[in-house]
Amino acid sequence: MSDKRILVVEDEPSLAEVVSLYLKRAGFQVQVAADGKQAMNILEKQIPDFVILDLMLPEVDGLSLTRWLRDRSNVPIIMVTARREEIDRIAGLEMGADDYVVKPFSPQELVSRVRAVLRRIGREQAGAELERVLSFDTITISSLTRVVTVKGSQVELTAKEFDMLYLLARHPKQVFTRDQLLERVWGGAAYIDPGTVTVHVRRLREKIESDPSSPKHLLTVWGVGYKFEP
Repeated sequence: MSDKRILVVEDEPSLAEVVSLYLKRAGFQVQVAADGKQAMNILEKQIPDFVILDLMLPEVDGLSLTRWLRDRSNVPIIMVTARREEIDRIAGLEMGADDYVVKPFSPQELVSRVRAVLRRIGREQAGAELERVLSFDTITISSLTRVVTVKGSQVELTAKEFDMLYLLARHPKQVFTRDQLLERVWGGAAYIDPGTVTVHVRRLREKIESDPSSPKHLLTVWGVGYKFEP
């Protein structure tokens, strides 16, 4: 993985130095930004292979930077936060972050999480299926181009949103539990909060349903899980 470039956005110099050291020891190329504005300047020139992003940043905060970045790229993001409140973790996931760690954390654990995310992406790319287009009513899903259209207009999905939608759509009417979705979409990583599934379902409904509050395709099976109704 020595060719993977990681941008660390962290305003605490000592923490940024330690995280960078561990990442470099693991074979990654590392660049550091001390605030959100500096990170934007770097990202506008070139998108790295991975971003580790502090939530509380001067100039531009981590949530705003995540939203800005998600409008431009599906680069994996791990958010770092000192806050333990669930609402902050959910906000990060809703903005498009792939994972989060809470301070204080082990730098080696962070490296392990980075590797886990990259392994999942590698498996997705290596196991990419031949072109297959799924069409349901007004929704079209292409497995090869990973493009989703609703009523003829393309909608932007994060990598995990697409993976979840494609899995459910490939098995119409089949009910998947949260644990099954965590296993199939996130690789069953123990540190992923089960609430992540709920967040992604809500985001998908906002993007593919005419009325997200009364969905027709992405349905909840109470007490069990979720299914795709064609």
